[in-house]
Amino acid sequence: MNVLRSVLFYAGYFLALLVSGLCLLPIAPLVPLFSRFRLLNLHNRFILRWFAIACGVRYHVRGRENVPEGPCVVLANHQSEWETLFLQLLKVPICTVLKRELLNLPVFGWGLRLIKPIALDRSRPSRAMRMVLEQGMQRLSEGLSVLIFPEGTRVAPGQRKRYNKSGVVIACRAGVPVLPVAHNAGEHWPGKHWVKKPGYLNVVVGAPIETQGRSAEDVLAEVEHWIEAQLTEISAVPRPAAEGEAAKVPA
Repeated sequence: MNVLRSVLFYAGYFLALLVSGLCLLPIAPLVPLFSRFRLLNLHNRFILRWFAIACGVRYHVRGRENVPEGPCVVLANHQSEWETLFLQLLKVPICTVLKRELLNLPVFGWGLRLIKPIALDRSRPSRAMRMVLEQGMQRLSEGLSVLIFPEGTRVAPGQRKRYNKSGVVIACRAGVPVLPVAHNAGEHWPGKHWVKKPGYLNVVVGAPIETQGRSAEDVLAEVEHWIEAQLTEISAVPRPAAEGEAAKVPA
């Protein structure tokens, strides 16, 4: 059944890409930047809704009221493609830090180019870090929020990767809050497998974490502790322990 549902989902997924490419992309460059985000987000809204219907996934989002009015840096764990779509809708307008290769994908990459992403060349790490800091500060000054996945890449449920501090450095330098987000999307939309799984997909949006007068290390430690605590609560897959900690198993 999951295979059939996944085939149905991808039929709608690729049809939506075609329709978006024909109907939304030609219009997007003609409208103001902030309106462009809302226009292109029509595609994201459809994919998320179609995923829920076709694959039997129910969403439970807690903490939407915590999203601040002004620009912020959103830090979330990264498990799948699902959260890259959802977080575009959580805080509008928002630009995403992503790998440069994504911009070359037909239709999807073309749309990304129109919403001012921060595209990184991972073959040059030191230059990539400077670009994140420079362009991140610039986007915040323009009124956009910035989305960064501090793990740097997709991490499967039940695995753990050290968090990168580039996002909190941007937030601390700009004096804007960090908005932490935790989710278990990878349990239903696996990052490395095309078959989707039904069930409850949980998202928790935390209270904004203030950065003014604090070090990046201090803020990063708070963000990581909060996200890992939420993942322990909402994940069906046991969370691995950090170094020096005992293993954590969901109740």
